[in-house]
Amino acid sequence: MSSEPPGFELPLRLLLGFRVLIDELHAELSRQGHPALRPMHGFVFQAIGPGGTSAAELGRRLGVTKQAAAKHIDTLERLGYVERHPDPADARSKIVRLTGRGADALARSARVFDELRARWAATLGADRLHALEADLRKVTPHDLFQLDIPGWFGGN
Repeated sequence: MSSEPPGFELPLRLLLGFRVLIDELHAELSRQGHPALRPMHGFVFQAIGPGGTSAAELGRRLGVTKQAAAKHIDTLERLGYVERHPDPADARSKIVRLTGRGADALARSARVFDELRARWAATLGADRLHALEADLRKVTPHDLFQLDIPGWFGGN
């Protein structure tokens, strides 16, 4: 009899680890004045990037249709996290950029993730956490923000 866990446990443990971190992040963001943010919003913020983007490009970055991207933009605009600006390169298009509130949410998220990572280091040991991160780098794509995974964000 093998003492190895079944293969399906690995993706479930990785997913659960992700959920623990994201749920703790959003609980803290809620306490810090961002109760309406949802996990998907963080992916959208990252896909918008520091220079902003169009709805079509946002859709490509997330792997969803332009219409699905526009729905995310509408929601975040209503919540005050993004705003649309005329595109200087195309009068028919708008560029979506983070507002000060959106930038604040990202900055707070970065600080909370650092705190959560420190807690994991305290629980697991810094050396073991470093080893875990190094091992995950070996088996995952180099691009941390490879978001265009069809089907993950409501499109394609």
